Formats: sequence, C-alpha cells, structure tokens
Amino acid sequence: MNSAHRGSIAVLLLRLVAGVALMFHGWGKIQNPFHWMDKAPAHPPGFLQALAALSEFGGGLGLILGLLTPLCAIGILCTMAVAVYTHVSRGDPFVARGPGGSYELAVLFLTIALALLFTGPGRYSIDQKLLGGRRTNDYD
Repeated sequence: MNSAHRGSIAVLLLRLVAGVALMFHGWGKIQNPFHWMDKAPAHPPGFLQALAALSEFGGGLGLILGLLTPLCAIGILCTMAVAVYTHVSRGDPFVARGPGGSYELAVLFLTIALALLFTGPGRYSIDQKLLGGRRTNDYD
C-alpha cells in the first residue's frame, strides 16, 4: 500500500468519524433550527442559529459523503470559531473538570475542518467522483 493510498484512507476515516460526531452534535439543533438557543442570555437571531444547526448537521453529512467538502468545512470552521470565542469569553476552561462548559470539542472540530480545507476530501469521496480527473488533494 503506497503513501497516497494510506493518506486517502486516513482522510476518509477522519471525515467519517468527524461527520458522524457532528451529526450527533447537531441533531438536537436541527430539530428546532431557529430557536435552539432561545433560552441562552443574549441569544443570536434565529437565522444564525439555523446556520449553526445546518453547519453541524448538514456539514457532518457532507463530510461523511465527501460532498461539497470545502463548503462544509468552512461552515463548520466558522460555527466552531464562534463556539470557541463564546466559551473563552465566558472564562470556560479548555477541558472541564466537573460540571460546566469547555471549548475542547469546538477546537477539535475547528481543527478537523481546517485540516480538511488544506487536504481536500480525498480519493474516496463524492467530490472526487464529480471532479473526474481533477485532483482533490496533494497526496494522491
């Protein structure tokens, strides 16, 4: 197995695991996309709540399929950047020690989205099939 094949498998695994996790993370939000944060003080407008729900749930599905990967990654990256900012501005720790919020998961999803923006969706993706002979990353 050559390094390009191993790299494509690694990106596929990253997309699959992150995509499933994001879909679970966004499932409750997509059930009520315009009002899932309404109980939070100074909650964002419904439109922004819906964008975040769509970025998490729809972006996760896009990662699983390898479909519109750059668009999905940008949506996830923006949503997680806001989540990190919100946690940091509240004084939440990186890793919670007991009850309370933390921003480790948001940083992890942000980093995965950034990595997928840099690498592309890999050989085993719908994006690759749609692009035909064009390369979707540098390791193939």
